[in-house]
Amino acid sequence: MSGSSGGGRFGGELDGFRIGHVPAGVGDLVSDFATESDDVRFTSRMWERETAEGARVDLRVHVLRGERLATLDDLRDFLAEYHERAPAGWGLTEFRPGGLPGLAGETEAFWLVTPGVGVDVLIDPAVGGQPELVAVANAVTPAGAD
Repeated sequence: MSGSSGGGRFGGELDGFRIGHVPAGVGDLVSDFATESDDVRFTSRMWERETAEGARVDLRVHVLRGERLATLDDLRDFLAEYHERAPAGWGLTEFRPGGLPGLAGETEAFWLVTPGVGVDVLIDPAVGGQPELVAVANAVTPAGAD
């Protein structure tokens, strides 16, 4: 994958989306996979690195598709259940990637692209924390939108 602005690199395309920024500090081991949970299909890309303890995931981008993801609240509730988090203590703030409704925490940002389609980005805090998380999220755009 080729370089991009800000010292990062281009993350390629994933299920109809272009990942326009990958932080320079993430590992070079890249893998794609698809799965389904509770009628929501995930298409995912992971960047990881080998460490003395084993592999460490630096960055994940998921495209989620499912009828139950009709609103941002539906997406938040699904992700809270999926990640086994208490929605009340999640500590999310609003953000608007590409003008779309989204929520971001310290290590995860997600937004509703259209009813039934959401994007979820997770980053290891050691890679750069929330500033890099938001930079990656803002650079995930529909493929062909340029």
